[in-house]
Order: sequence, then structure tokens, then C-alpha cells
Amino acid sequence: MNEIDLLAIGHTAIDYIIQIDEFPPPNSSVTIKRMKKMHGGAAANVALTASSLNLKTSLVSAVGGDFIGSEYHEKLKKFKINTDSMIIIEDESTPTAFIMTNSKKDQISYFYWGAAKNFKNTEAPYKTIQEARAVHLATGDPSFNGKCGEIARKEDKIISFDPGQDLHLYTKKQLEKVIRLTDILFGNHFEIDRIQKKLSMNIKKLQEIGPHIIVKTYGKQGSIIYAEEKIEIGAIVRRAIDPTGAGDSYRAGFLRAYLEGADLETCGKFASTVASFIVEAEGTQTNIPNYKMVKNRYENYWNEKLKLKG
Repeated sequence: MNEIDLLAIGHTAIDYIIQIDEFPPPNSSVTIKRMKKMHGGAAANVALTASSLNLKTSLVSAVGGDFIGSEYHEKLKKFKINTDSMIIIEDESTPTAFIMTNSKKDQISYFYWGAAKNFKNTEAPYKTIQEARAVHLATGDPSFNGKCGEIARKEDKIISFDPGQDLHLYTKKQLEKVIRLTDILFGNHFEIDRIQKKLSMNIKKLQEIGPHIIVKTYGKQGSIIYAEEKIEIGAIVRRAIDPTGAGDSYRAGFLRAYLEGADLETCGKFASTVASFIVEAEGTQTNIPNYKMVKNRYENYWNEKLKLKG
């Protein structure tokens, strides 16, 4: 029996959320209007949101010696996330992201890997993967994600993949390898388009070699789920304070519904509902909803009963 519903593999990071009016051109500067230090990292975002939605969750990330006993570490424990397989690099610092958002809500990110540089030299957590029902490969080292994906496929796990901002690190060979192992491929419309271009494959061909479900998100324009048919999902329109982390929460929400056997339209609507909470506050983990909150908004917005267990 699986002890864990969802294992998230990839970055746990410190985020510096930076607000500016416009991105500066080369060889110039702009004034930062606001800056906050917050908790982030795509894998941690997915794990925390999934846990809040009542999934038993585990997290594998490479973090520095500064992480153990930190406020962030205590938060993960509070959310009952299993961190037994975290990779601790004592003489390194925890990965750090600098995320800049302009007045149009466009973003540019810079990422310092720190301890995460050691992913590629680390053995995949075989036992932890064995204990999970589903494995989500988030932003992180391509070779490590590949190793974890191979084990997960061998152990017949549900595998989802979202290379996110680390897509540029994958060679064509590495990217195709992981996609061939994948059941569900997530990406925003820029990332999915780049994947198609990098592999010279259209959506149908990607589905033929690996993921039978491809989820392409468009921010406030909603999302499209490609499976046996194409399903368009609208976004719940809320006052967006900060789009950072909305994509990760969408993935967590989608997987929460999918693992319960919901149809894909429900998965998309549930995911969109979860993401609508995240954009209402600054930071990726500031406004994580619980299941009851999502259920109430889902039923009010979509005008239908949510047929999931609490």
C-alpha cells in the first residue's frame, strides 16, 4: 500500500519577490518599488498546496545547511510534509530565486542554485518513490529528474512533469527522455510551445511518445487540457496581486482531483479554483487554501456540486 499520495521532486527555495514598473533594457537600471523575502520553490509549492488539500505528501529537494530548523523547515513540518529524503548540503546555501514582476504582471526570474547544484551527483530516492502513488517532477536538475522518472516508471507510478523555468537546462535528449516517462505534462503556453519546438513535435506527437494528458496554462486566460479531446477551462477572475506560484498551485489542484479519479474537466476547474486563491496575495505560499475553501469557491463559481471527497 502506498504511504504517500504525492511525492514532489525539485526545488525548495527562498524567493525575493520584487515589484518594479518596467523591466530595464540592457545597461540600465530601474528603482525597485517593493521587495519581500518569502518561501518558494516549485516542488515545495506543489507539496504544500497538495498537503493543504488533504493529500499525504512528501518532498525531495536539495537544500543548504541553513535550512534545517529554519522557519521554512518548520512550516513544512506543520503541513505534515514528509521531508525524510531531503538532500542536505551543509556547506551550501538553500536555492534562492529573484522574481521580478512589472506593472503588467509580466515576470522575469533569476535563480541561484546553491545546494541544488548537487542534485546531479545524488542518487535517486528509490524507497521514497516506491512509497508514493504519484510522482511530480518539478523544476530541478534534468539528470536527477530523469533518474527519478525511470524509477517511478519501473514502479508503475503516476508521473507528472513540469520543467518550468528550468526547461532551458534540458538537452533535447534529456527532455525527450523525461517526457517519454511522463503521464501528465504541465506547462504554461510559452513552455509547451518551447518543448514542441525543441523536440520538433506537435501536441499529438508528444502524446504518442509519452504524456496522454498535456495541460497548457494561459494565466488569466485559463487553460487547455489535451487528452482524447481538447478541453478548455476558464480562469476564475479575481483581483490579482501577484501571479507568482499560481502555476504550481494549479498543478497541485489538478493532481488532487486526478488522483481521486475525477474527470479531466473537473480536474481543470478544481485546479483553476485553487490557483485563484494564490494570486490574491503576494508570494507563492501566502494564501494557500484548504479543501473546504476551494470547494465553496468551486461550487459558487462553476455553479455545480464538487464531487470529490474532503
